[in-house]
Amino acid sequence: MQCLHACSLSAAPRQLRRSTFTPCEAVSSLSQSRCTGPRLAAGPAQIEARVTTPRDRRKKRHLSIRRKVSGHPERPRLSVHRSNQHIYAQIIDDTQGNTLAASSSLSPALREMLKEVGGATTEAARQVGIKIAEICLEKGISKVSFDRGGHIYHGRVKAVAEAAREGGLVF
Repeated sequence: MQCLHACSLSAAPRQLRRSTFTPCEAVSSLSQSRCTGPRLAAGPAQIEARVTTPRDRRKKRHLSIRRKVSGHPERPRLSVHRSNQHIYAQIIDDTQGNTLAASSSLSPALREMLKEVGGATTEAARQVGIKIAEICLEKGISKVSFDRGGHIYHGRVKAVAEAAREGGLVF
């Protein structure tokens, strides 16, 4: 092991990554005789880990999904985003970067229907799925690739997907 003198500062970061290290006093006399620099404070090593938030983890999952799923003109991507209060669905052609169709619980047509139910329910998600399927069929889109946006396939995300399938979209 190396000591924590100024002459071995290049080795100090490597030692800090390990769980424990030995300061100069505990190192053999051979290593102390080689060390001639001024001493540094040798207290317990503080190792800080990067804290990830649930949003960071969702974005990481979404990037992993997006490496595999992409939309093209024959089969555009149905992207679903879920917030605490609303749910959004888009049909995207990734080759040109165009949004071909969109629906959400905020759209005026659905807002009237969902006034008493609210925007953050599975019923609202079902209505968004039905609406996006209607818009797609009007535009001649019948096959899509499903992108859950890093969210688990459960609850409101699942309700959008099943309603879109019932509305006539093929995943």
